[in-house]
Order: sequence, then C-alpha cells, then structure tokens
Amino acid sequence: MKPRAFPAPLRVLALLPIMAMLAGCSILGGKPRDPVTIYSPQAVAQSDPSWPQVDWQLAIAKPSATRLIDSPRIAVRPVPGELQVYRGSSWAQPPTDMIEAVVLRVLEDSGKIAGVGRVATGMRSDYRLAMDVRRFESDYRGGALPVATIEISATLLNNRDQRIVARRTFLREEAAATNDVATVTDAFGRALAAVSSEIAGWTLAQGHGDAQTHPTL
Repeated sequence: MKPRAFPAPLRVLALLPIMAMLAGCSILGGKPRDPVTIYSPQAVAQSDPSWPQVDWQLAIAKPSATRLIDSPRIAVRPVPGELQVYRGSSWAQPPTDMIEAVVLRVLEDSGKIAGVGRVATGMRSDYRLAMDVRRFESDYRGGALPVATIEISATLLNNRDQRIVARRTFLREEAAATNDVATVTDAFGRALAAVSSEIAGWTLAQGHGDAQTHPTL
C-alpha cells in the first residue's frame, strides 16, 4: 500500500505564514532548497473565572519530548504505525516551545496566580509544572481527513519537599476541515489552545488543594 499523498499548502487561515527558502528534505519528498511555508498557530487559550485564586508562585519547566516530536517538522500519521512529515511545511517553533509559551500566557493572563514564570529564569517558586509531550501530530486514522492530536503528560511538584502533588495525561483532538496543510495547522492551533487551558486550570486546582492541606509552604 502506497502512502497517501499530501498536498502542499494552498492558502493560510489566520496563521501568519512566513515564506522562506530553506535547505532540507522531508520524508514525503522534496529537493534541497525547496520553498518552505512556516506556520505559527495563533493559539489563544481562555482562562475560566471559576479557577481558584492562589497566592503561591509556579515555575514551568521546559517540556520534554522525543527528538521526532520536538522538531520544526509537522508530523503526520497517514496510516497506523507510520509517521511522516508534510513536505514544504514547518513550524515556526518546536511543539515544546509552543506548549510552554501558551500555558505560561494563559496563567499570566488569568490573574489567578501570584506569580508564574519559566524555570530557566531562576525565579523562586512554590510549585513546579513539568510536561512531557507524547503526541503532536496529524492523524488520519484510516479516514479521509486528519485530526490534529496533542497528548501531554503533566506533573505538578511541590518545590519545598520535591513531592509529586498530582499527575495527569491530557489529550486533545481537533478535526481538520480539509487535508490542506494550512487547515490542518489551524486545527493544531485550536487543539493547543484547548489543552493549554485545561492544563492551566488543573494546575491551579491541584496546587490550591495542596496548599490548603500543607499550609506551611
């Protein structure tokens, strides 16, 4: 069975593409120095007024992922057990950077937390959020249209005693309206916004409960 052919992007829907000439190749073909369309999804995660107000600080560690996932290449699974990349297309940032940035921003914008920042800044924090990206791919699942699939394992730790407060796996799927690459990346933007909001709300709720149980923070 031959792998399904994936079309090059025809248009861009609210993704601010940047056209560039880049050297490289892809699993789906292409020659060195083919033009590459770079996609930067505008994932705007929404906070929830019901999230608890907390007076502690959170440091977000850079998410981990396998080398194949943590790549500018846009991964696609045409059939089960086979992972390829879209020809002539790339992310502006690796998925781990996108996830870290969106989770951080929704927590900052929520106004529900005393302080939040990246571990790399060296900020003093009461809790630390670690994330492992398990899937960040377009999956056809044997159908005609792909589904943007993001799976993240999140762990919240108490920095005072390095205790694991909570751990949960988040899975978000958003179907693309067509198999056009621009439309697929738009679906990724929706999935990224939704899963980031879920992780942010869960982090606040779990940390709030832990701080009440262990008030000596």
